Amino acid sequence: MILVYTLAQLIFLPILFIPLIAVALMMPKYRMRFLHRLGFGLKKKKQNKSRKTIWIHALSVGEVTSALPLISGLNKEMPEVRLVFSATTTAGAELAKKLFHDKVDRFIPFPLDILPVIKRFVHTIKPDLFILIETDFWPGILFTLKKQNIPSLLVNGRISEKSIRSYKRFPFLFRPLFASFHTLSVQNEKDKDNLIRLGVDHKQIETLGNLKYDTTLYSTSTKNQPLPFTLPKHTKLFVVGSTHAGEEKIILQSYKQLKEKHSELYLVIAPRHIERGKAIQRIAADMNLQANCRSQINAGGKDLFILDTIGELNLTYSHADYVFVGGSLVEQGGHNPIEPAALAVPVLYGPHMNDFHEISEQLIKAGGAIRVQNHKELTTALEQLITDETYKQKTGNAAQSFINSQQGVTKRHLQLIRCML
Repeated sequence: MILVYTLAQLIFLPILFIPLIAVALMMPKYRMRFLHRLGFGLKKKKQNKSRKTIWIHALSVGEVTSALPLISGLNKEMPEVRLVFSATTTAGAELAKKLFHDKVDRFIPFPLDILPVIKRFVHTIKPDLFILIETDFWPGILFTLKKQNIPSLLVNGRISEKSIRSYKRFPFLFRPLFASFHTLSVQNEKDKDNLIRLGVDHKQIETLGNLKYDTTLYSTSTKNQPLPFTLPKHTKLFVVGSTHAGEEKIILQSYKQLKEKHSELYLVIAPRHIERGKAIQRIAADMNLQANCRSQINAGGKDLFILDTIGELNLTYSHADYVFVGGSLVEQGGHNPIEPAALAVPVLYGPHMNDFHEISEQLIKAGGAIRVQNHKELTTALEQLITDETYKQKTGNAAQSFINSQQGVTKRHLQLIRCML
């Protein structure tokens, strides 16, 4: 497999690399990051040879958030270990520095999966263990690590039915890819079964649970922390997190309808992609709703506030009375409902929670979440929460109790890591 991959790089890189680097160098937004991912500026740092080094990698914002309990646990329980962290996307890297600035010894860019580049990164970092959070599988780095007898660990693995169908189309690629890991830690038995169906040795797989359940154990977002911005006078705060195109109009329709009856209600919307802030502002204006963007001013607009920044949503959740989790009214797979649920806030989401299917179903079963199909159902569900304080508290408490019952995943991962070092 690695021979085929190497030959493919030798054949296609000369053809593709020059146009690729030309495009990257012409775009200031990507220029420096592209060069850094090639290893420019990567320096060897003096390190105590007696200290073990763990290189932890996450794809983007969601995976960085998942890594929080693990990195916090390692920092607290294994302070003698040196932690190096990388993220693929710019947003992920920025959030990582914000969350882990006092927990990680070194931040590096994630290398492009070109074998000479990979070898340089591995030689410079000299990891004793490589940990991949959830996804971002690259043959070059995984096979290079295995060849050098550096164990790789997948944590928080989630193998959906959609993923397994894709993997089965290219078994010649994915079977050896998964086989290159020393251990694959997955979230539940269904994920384990899917890997076994793919041909992965069951002895490689551990079912240790979902790290996201432990996120709030290490999060700095608490009810006692003030918001870093001001909002108009209100007594009920509705926070909508990680929205995608097509959702905001539905949410704003419900909000506008409810606001006419409940003037004490105020809305904060956090788009999944922060560059969409102004587009949402225009959607609101078309509906005669005045909105401010956090990127422009630290004060909410008359009718709503658009949180088009990185790393402030969880703190805002802690001040919410009701939360809607985006990516679920449109087919985007949904986003993580654990953070608001752990704060005893009633959680609502749409029908498309495929990426968090197990969590979303269990929250509903526990009475801590409400699924809505459309604008009408969202309005009805919110109306009930607004007008029935007992129902609201009961729903929030049920959400928090369920999350608390699932915690302890980090400890199981730390035990495994100790055995692998």
